[in-house]
Amino acid sequence: MTTDRDQGGIRVELYVRSLAPRAGRRQQNSVIDRLEDLESAGRIDEFTVDVWGRQVGLSSVSARTGAGQFVLDRVASFREWADETGRSVASFFETRRVDSRVTGDKYTALVLPSLTLAEFRDGELAHVAPCSDGDEVTTVADRVEALAANGGTISDPADERTRVPAEIEEE
Repeated sequence: MTTDRDQGGIRVELYVRSLAPRAGRRQQNSVIDRLEDLESAGRIDEFTVDVWGRQVGLSSVSARTGAGQFVLDRVASFREWADETGRSVASFFETRRVDSRVTGDKYTALVLPSLTLAEFRDGELAHVAPCSDGDEVTTVADRVEALAANGGTISDPADERTRVPAEIEEE
């Protein structure tokens, strides 16, 4: 699976929710700082940060905009990657029915995680976090630490998970 940003090496796209709660902002900043360190150390070739909202109304005008379509296309590629690798992202990209008490509108929305990491190797989507293999969840922090620990090289692409102790994950 290739992307419109194809290039060689290891490229990371980090997606952050624009209005994340205070605790989420700390985590976002920590991951961004760590990715900057990995880029400076040559462990990854490039990373970008993309801001997205809390959700995309699937039948709304926003879903038909360039930004809305980008988000929906990206999530579709994440789901395809999960299907191909025996993992799941479903619980992290939930579709919910929204009933607005303010406007009276009822619609279906795709709710986005506050933090998502997409890792590309030579232009191909190689990993998405958060994800689950049914038994374990790989968080964004787990994946960033896997990149740091392995110098960006995963010896077995079929099992790219690295677990991080809970005390490190909460920092």
